Formats: sequence, structure tokens, C-alpha cells
Amino acid sequence: MGAIPPVYLVGAGPGDPDLLTVKALRLMQQVDAVVYDKLVSRPILDLIPAGTTRIFAGKTAKNHYMPQQEINELLVSLARNGRRVMRLKGGDPFLFGRGGEEAVYLVKHGIPFEVVPGITSSAGCAAYAGIPLTHRDLAHSVRFVTGHTQDGDFVGLDWKSLADPATTLVVYMGRTNVRRIAGELIRAGLDPTTPTAAINKGTTPEQRVLLATLETIAETIERADLSGPTLMIIGKVASLTETLAWFADAAGGEAKARS
Repeated sequence: MGAIPPVYLVGAGPGDPDLLTVKALRLMQQVDAVVYDKLVSRPILDLIPAGTTRIFAGKTAKNHYMPQQEINELLVSLARNGRRVMRLKGGDPFLFGRGGEEAVYLVKHGIPFEVVPGITSSAGCAAYAGIPLTHRDLAHSVRFVTGHTQDGDFVGLDWKSLADPATTLVVYMGRTNVRRIAGELIRAGLDPTTPTAAINKGTTPEQRVLLATLETIAETIERADLSGPTLMIIGKVASLTETLAWFADAAGGEAKARS
């Protein structure tokens, strides 16, 4: 038996296929199997050659089609059988993508791997919503947090440190717990009128940007009845979407901003 081929841990970006990296696209044409998540968009999946095996691992909040341990074992099994494997994830594999967990598991089982970074949802969705995550006059730093834990019920975050008016706070997977998140930040001292944006299905033709305040964002999201991936951006920079929302025009009016 020859050398075991590396498993490629690849970021697919936030949804727009034009944001896929050149390396990711090149490897996609060369591998034998692609193990992909629910957040990988259909236009990107359509770039996988017809003869390549596709395996759906489909993880979303509170809905794991394939548990993480099974995914880890699958990657090892495919590689040991000589298959060239791509583990394709929405966004970036090392930012709330569990790519680190999978890499550690591969190392423990003697499987080589390579990481191909992707444009993370925070960067891609914010840019397409016209929201600079940092701005000299409005925000000097940015923090990234996840809006749910492994059990899906408790958000264990240091609210005091996160309630910083000079920092942009980006919340991944926070739609389900938005009311709790907003309430905790307000109780920790963040101004209830802080501009807050929710970006739904960012970088795709179905993108929607909801702009509200920290105090009203939960009601705004619930009223909009959103489904699918939603990113929250909390901070003064969020208000710039009203001025800089270029994607609605570029998409022919299909990507809409609502207040």
C-alpha cells in the first residue's frame, strides 16, 4: 500500500461561488470524495465534477445529520482506503468550523492533512452588507463569538468584556439565542441603542440585511421569520449598511436591506 494521501480541510467561503479560492477550486477537480456541510452553497457544490463521490455531513445548530465523531472516523477511513478526500466547510475551517478538531483527530490516527483557508462568514457577509468591521472613527477592534454551545442551550460568554462600545462584536450562529444575547449585553452595560445588523444568507442572491438596535434586534429577526445562516454584527459600524449597501444594486435589487 502506498503513502496515505492528505485530507484537505477546505473553506468554501460564505456562499458566493466567486469567493471560492483558486486552490480550493483546483483541489475540487482532483479529489475522489468531498465530505460537505449544509452551509456549502448549491452553486459551489455544482462545481464538483460529476464523477466525484459526495457525502453530506449536514451539520447546523441543533441538527447534526452526522455527529462529529462519525465525520472524524469517516475522514480517516476514506484516507486509509487511498481516497483523496476534501472536507468542505462553509466559511473558514478554522473559525467556528471544527476544522481544528478534525485536524487533531487526523494527526492522532497518522493521517496527513492540508488546510485551505476560506473567506469566513464575518468578512464576506459584512462586506456584502456594506459594513466595515473596523473603522477609524467607529471601531478599533473586532471580536468573534459563537451564539450557541455544544448543548445548544446555554451561551457561556463573558458578557462584561464583550459589552465594549469601541469594539465590533460579530456573533456566529446567534439567531436562536438572539434575545438572550441582546439582553445579556445590555445588562452588562452596552447601550440598548447600539446599531445591530442581522445578515441572512449573506453573499447570495437571497441575502437580507436587517438593521435595528440591540434592544430591538430580537423582535426584528422574529418578525422577519428568517431561516438559514444568519450572522449578527453589533456595534457602531453596523449603521454604515444604510450608506454602503452596494450588493443590492449589484445583484439587481434581489438582495434587500430592511430596517
